[in-house]
Amino acid sequence: MIQNMNDMLWNAKKNQYAIPHFNINNLEWTRFILEECEACQTPVILGVSEGATKYMGGYQTVVDMVKNLMDYLQITIPVAIHLDHASSYESCKKAIDAGFTSVMIDASQESLDKNIEVSKMVVSYAHARGVSVEGEIGHVGGQEDENNSGILYAEVEDCIQYVQETQIDFLAPALGSVHGPYHGDPVLNFERMKEISEKTNLPLVLHGGSGIYDEQIRMAISCGICKLNINTELQQAWTAGVRERLEVDKEVYDPRKIIKAGENKMKQAIRAKIELLGCMNILKNTSR
Repeated sequence: MIQNMNDMLWNAKKNQYAIPHFNINNLEWTRFILEECEACQTPVILGVSEGATKYMGGYQTVVDMVKNLMDYLQITIPVAIHLDHASSYESCKKAIDAGFTSVMIDASQESLDKNIEVSKMVVSYAHARGVSVEGEIGHVGGQEDENNSGILYAEVEDCIQYVQETQIDFLAPALGSVHGPYHGDPVLNFERMKEISEKTNLPLVLHGGSGIYDEQIRMAISCGICKLNINTELQQAWTAGVRERLEVDKEVYDPRKIIKAGENKMKQAIRAKIELLGCMNILKNTSR
């Protein structure tokens, strides 16, 4: 069933596990993720970036594809279609109007006042239509940020003000994670994470979940993380499978066979993350 992220993340917060957010890039990736999450009986968040939306043919195409695949594959688990790192109110509105059930507004590079202003607009439009909203405080950047002098963490007081004034549903504070591969050890601020969780009383989101050590992810969940965003690890796993096939089969040219060559490794990576997050078979043990 397609739904927003509210029940998923509040159940995760109550029972101390996390829900996987897997980014989708095409029909095959969406199918692989849905099939494996159904087999693992866990809710899933299908994250879609603005770039991936353009690549796949627009917001409506993404929604129709997910709905049709769920019907064809007889998917029964809760599924959220989530716009990841939307750069503007207009992008969020287009996604919501097309049928996305959750959006993330990312105005974190603006001033706090501007971030609050834009986020309030998104929340107002989304909540009136039953759509959940994630917001970001502090900049969760790319690998280039880690090479600068020091890592900037979200300020607790900024998070409190942002949550109170915007009424967002979920918060993604910058706590040391980065997008893309890590060129060194992740430096997560667990003390700050726990304090933000306690003082905002919202489910927290950790971006840049690929490459963070397992023990760090377990610690993050204990400190209030209820949603983990994963993209790079799936890309790496899928690519490894495809490269292996192309290496041993120089004659293959059917794109269906080439794309499918990454399925097993990608599904293995999905299952491993689900087990780590503590949500394996969670739907068998709790009400949906």
